[in-house]
Amino acid sequence: MSEGVACMWMRGGTSKGGYFLASDLPADRTERDAFLLGVMGSPDPRQIDGMGGASPLTSKIAVVSASARPDADVDYLFLQVFVDRAIVSDAQNCGNILAGVGPFAVERGLAPAHDGETIVRIHMANTGQIAVAAVATPGGRVVYSGDARIDGVPGTAAAVAIAFADAAGASCGALLPTGAAVDVVDGLSVTLIDAGMPCVIVAAEDLGLAGDESPAALDADEELRARLERLRLKVGPMMNLGDVSEATVPKMTIVSAPRAGGAISTRSFIPHRCHEAIGVLGAVSVATACLLPEGPAARVARVPDGGRPALSIEHPTGEFTVIATLEDGAVVTTAVVRTARKLMDGKVFARA
Repeated sequence: MSEGVACMWMRGGTSKGGYFLASDLPADRTERDAFLLGVMGSPDPRQIDGMGGASPLTSKIAVVSASARPDADVDYLFLQVFVDRAIVSDAQNCGNILAGVGPFAVERGLAPAHDGETIVRIHMANTGQIAVAAVATPGGRVVYSGDARIDGVPGTAAAVAIAFADAAGASCGALLPTGAAVDVVDGLSVTLIDAGMPCVIVAAEDLGLAGDESPAALDADEELRARLERLRLKVGPMMNLGDVSEATVPKMTIVSAPRAGGAISTRSFIPHRCHEAIGVLGAVSVATACLLPEGPAARVARVPDGGRPALSIEHPTGEFTVIATLEDGAVVTTAVVRTARKLMDGKVFARA
């Protein structure tokens, strides 16, 4: 592939990465992964010889193709390219990169554009879920400028509204893979939950934390990180994920009472570094945990009344609102608003 491969580099939500048509990548997985490692410049902590930004949040790939499913327009495979290890993982979804899939699909002609707004039904191939994205297309063309603002991204952009109807148990087989809202593991009361992203919810106070520590301070706490990793490895089999030593899930999420008028405060690990914000589907899982009858999140959350509460999930750089629709006390749909921006469209070259 010395002649380069067509690629669009995009910011999706609070992440960014490369968006490829599946037909432009090698069909063989080993060849594909080797190419993508070369594109990102991994393994190298600086990713200096590639497009990666030396962070898991900027070392991501979307592989998109027309879908054969009657309920979807496109298939979207998310790949996490590790920064300092030669690993490309498809073990999770990414709701931030998802925000760019709709615009990319329209730009590449995989979803016909309509004047005003185009609805793109996206099959998330990692887990089989369907997401429905509303993309601004005045005059039948994607626009990226607009008035929507999301924390963690400067300025404003066109809103991309995304709804999920079947998020529960996508990776673990059930919303609560152990069947319980609370499990005691390694001496900690935790909620093991999968509402689109497998997460381990643990209370900050149970870890001897206030919950408002900076990501840098938490990353520097080697004892805390070691404890969280021990916990993560123990719960992997409990969540039907098996050995997670080389997996990016489950995400470890520390929760505490809200401080800025939201529903709950979070510090999320992805899984070994503290996120500067929180992932889309991670926020959906936390919001759902807030609505459980018990557990670390339910214990500290302040949930608005009503059958369609808007839960503001506080994180280190702001908040993330998840709108949940309840029926008979159960979450049936969730919706979020993200933004995306096209950064580059051309060819990318991998190192030899």
